[in-house]
Amino acid sequence: MKGYNFAIVGATGMVGRKFAEVLGERHVPVKSVRLFASNRSAGSTLDCLGSPCVVQELTKSNVRAMKGKIDFALFSAGAGVSEEYAPLFADIGAIVIDNSSFWRMHEDVPLVVPEVNPEAAFTHRGIIANPNCSTIQAVVALKPLHDRFRLKRVVYSTYQAVSGAGMQGFYDLRDGVSGAPPKKFPKPIAFNILPHIDVFLADGYTKEERKMIDETRKILGLPALPVTATAARVPVFFGHSESINAEFEKPCTLQEVRQCLSSFEGLTLADDPERGIYPTPLSAAGKDDVFVGRVRLDDSVPSGVNLWVVADNIRKGAATNAVQIAELLIKKDAEDAK
Repeated sequence: MKGYNFAIVGATGMVGRKFAEVLGERHVPVKSVRLFASNRSAGSTLDCLGSPCVVQELTKSNVRAMKGKIDFALFSAGAGVSEEYAPLFADIGAIVIDNSSFWRMHEDVPLVVPEVNPEAAFTHRGIIANPNCSTIQAVVALKPLHDRFRLKRVVYSTYQAVSGAGMQGFYDLRDGVSGAPPKKFPKPIAFNILPHIDVFLADGYTKEERKMIDETRKILGLPALPVTATAARVPVFFGHSESINAEFEKPCTLQEVRQCLSSFEGLTLADDPERGIYPTPLSAAGKDDVFVGRVRLDDSVPSGVNLWVVADNIRKGAATNAVQIAELLIKKDAEDAK
């Protein structure tokens, strides 16, 4: 099989390191990997698919020198870096898969979850956006139910791990257990819950909540879908949890809902509360599936369902989803070459 040249931008961060790990685990046909980060990390060496790789400084001249030598560029370096450098990588012939928020709501940039809207990946113009971690797991759970019963309204309540805020969020919890003051979060996260992710907007929602609302509509192709969200940060290192209340146009039974969920790619139904079986962040850690449990009908509306949805936010919520997008394009490339 043809090999592909990858670049990882933000290679020394939590998601950047996971990109390389997932590429190896999934046996993606990688020919080479080039690592890029800020000048603080330039010259350092990271293990990459079993071999040491030297981190290059992310500069425009270093990127231009790679013209025609990179097939895919996986980004996880923040919105400002993506705004400046994603078009540059696209100009040198790479397909950019960006984990930041910058490109997600651009009309000409597809926002892709491979299990949900894979066809969108093939409409790219050099840049593909990776959705927000909390949105990814939500739409994987909602997609099979929407296809069967048609969504009418969605209410999200999230319980998000500190790793969603990067290494500094991780350190705030680790060090906060011993009483150290927070450096990333506005209040202590150890033994606490913060109903505050990203900045507050004029309407009282946070930017994280608005991301979930807007991205859900775009990914599912439902621009008028009523969606609301409350996002909270909880003292968990890895794994986002979500309570999702969904109302549908068509009537549904519990058996039908469970059948839809249990047969959908990338989704694992873990739902037997009497035997203590339901998803938790610890049980989802290190896995690529989205896990759903606590499935119940909502008898306060004619056709409503409650779901408890958990996923590893660094894997399926970020690195794995991006690699899966690359896999879609690699598969199509192989098919087109036949």
